Amino acid sequence: MLAKIVVLFLVFIAVLGMFGKLRVPGAKKLADKRCPKCGKFRIGRGPCNCDKKG
Repeated sequence: MLAKIVVLFLVFIAVLGMFGKLRVPGAKKLADKRCPKCGKFRIGRGPCNCDKKG
């Protein structure tokens, strides 16, 4: 009984791993919203805070 539970758990974890490797729709849009210098998300159309001095 315990072996069956362990096998089912491992199969479940493997299925979750397969779904995790799938590409998330909209991931490219999120990557484009990041600042190329510091990697923070840019909110709005203005420059990133890493560009501002002072």
